[in-house]
Amino acid sequence: MSSSRDDFGIAIRSALLKKGARQKFSLIFLLILATIIFLLDTYQFKFIKFTKILINDGIYRITNISTAPIKLLPKINDKIKETTFAIKENKDLKAELENLKNKEFQVEFLKNQNDSLRRILESDVKIKGKSILAKVLLDKDSPFLKSIVINRGSKSGINKGMPVVDGNYLVGKIVEVNYLSSRVLLLNDLNSRIPITFGEDSVQAILSGKGESKPVLEYLPDLYEPYGNLTVFTSGKDGIFLPGIPVGKTEMDELDVKVNLFSDPNQLSFVTVQLINISKDNF
Repeated sequence: MSSSRDDFGIAIRSALLKKGARQKFSLIFLLILATIIFLLDTYQFKFIKFTKILINDGIYRITNISTAPIKLLPKINDKIKETTFAIKENKDLKAELENLKNKEFQVEFLKNQNDSLRRILESDVKIKGKSILAKVLLDKDSPFLKSIVINRGSKSGINKGMPVVDGNYLVGKIVEVNYLSSRVLLLNDLNSRIPITFGEDSVQAILSGKGESKPVLEYLPDLYEPYGNLTVFTSGKDGIFLPGIPVGKTEMDELDVKVNLFSDPNQLSFVTVQLINISKDNF
């Protein structure tokens, strides 16, 4: 009896292990499982509903998360395009702003030049004789030699020795003439010597450049006691400079009498050349 039972168990296991039997068994199992799920869903058991809700929510969540990168791609692409456009637009605006700043600087420079010319033309004190306006091209500056180059020469009727003024104030004289340019020796040059007069007594002296910012008065009368804040004018005794051109104010520096010039030689942009006849005997 025992032997027959063992044979029956071995026969069943052998049958289940066969491939065809396994497929039939799996199909039957799936049918049974589907029937059970159908019946449970039909009778609306609570735990089935809850399980179904959880499964659906899980699927929806997973689907949403998995498709999120695909949905974000167009937005990311739009943001990249907007950022690229903004960077390009920012560069263009910066370049335009720089151009506007440069134009403002040019306008300011031209305005300053125009104001300088207007002050010269609207000067209250008129300089005697004919004159011509010139622009300073170059400053020739060394420790003791002070001169400038202007854009007027013999073509404009300029001759050697002609006085040069800034507005109404003397700044120097022409010492070299070319066809289109000239060199002006300034009052503070080491080689500059100008006869001047000042004070109520019309004291006569020589204004001598020392290569510094302020020239000094030399050859003062022996008994003269100098003091400051007197206006110095050209005396015209050399036959070159017209008399009465303002030069500067006296200033005491220990024993020396210096002259604080009305026109700063280092700040000249435009000057006026007095077109007067200069005798060659004066050179």
